[in-house]
Amino acid sequence: MDHDHEGQRVSRRRMLAGVSSVGLGALVTACAGKSPVTTSTGETVALQAVTDADLTALFAGARTCTLTASTTQGPYYFDADKIRGDVREDKQGAKLRLALQVQDSETCKPIPHAVVEIWHCDAGGLYSGAEAASGGGGGTPPTGPPPTGTPPTGGPPPGGDADLEPTDDKRYLRGAQVTNQRGIVEFTTIWPGWYRGRTIHVHVMVHVGNEKTLTTQLMFDETLNSAVMATEPYAQRTGRDTFNDGDSIYQPSMLLKVTKARDGYVGCIVLNADPDHDGS
Repeated sequence: MDHDHEGQRVSRRRMLAGVSSVGLGALVTACAGKSPVTTSTGETVALQAVTDADLTALFAGARTCTLTASTTQGPYYFDADKIRGDVREDKQGAKLRLALQVQDSETCKPIPHAVVEIWHCDAGGLYSGAEAASGGGGGTPPTGPPPTGTPPTGGPPPGGDADLEPTDDKRYLRGAQVTNQRGIVEFTTIWPGWYRGRTIHVHVMVHVGNEKTLTTQLMFDETLNSAVMATEPYAQRTGRDTFNDGDSIYQPSMLLKVTKARDGYVGCIVLNADPDHDGS
């Protein structure tokens, strides 16, 4: 069975149970602080080559079993009908490979066959399926700080846990994967851009069975954010107004462990979910 199942609905996730992650060995190498990885070698490393010791190093500190902080799903979530690992499509930006492990917050054991969805804005602050809304109504996010006394635009409209009705047919930077027996999924994406009122972030939703078990966000160290935002195409936009320390959602536990690779960045994190919803 192929790693990428383009276009298949998330609702068919059980058919994909046990899908392996191409290039996981390269992610282990990077996140464990070993030698840098490259696309030419990393993409060919099989899952079977990854040892238990490698995985332990990759997800250092995973056994704390602290329940991952939940957030609202925000105004831009919808089922994008895309089971796939590479969500970039034609979007330009710093390459970011994400390795996410889902485990039970009570037992610390991996949760296989869970569906992990991610979605985030592009380098210009736009969300697929909602380009007009995320661009402040005109399709292009505003640049520079807002005039004094003017409410910020270009950020999300009011929203909570209601699914978005897409207003365009774009689906970039959205996708889902099914966790393998070790509870791991891998995505290839780009470093997100920014929009007013929020720090740089990636949305994540974990489904166990037919339930939305965990909705959270992933964030980045501000030193890395600054370095990436100084490069193209991010540098074309100025006036970023919200950083981690001023973000209403940010928590230190949401920070990805990020390593620089030769072709971009690699980020890793453990997501502790509570399938039985007892708060533990």
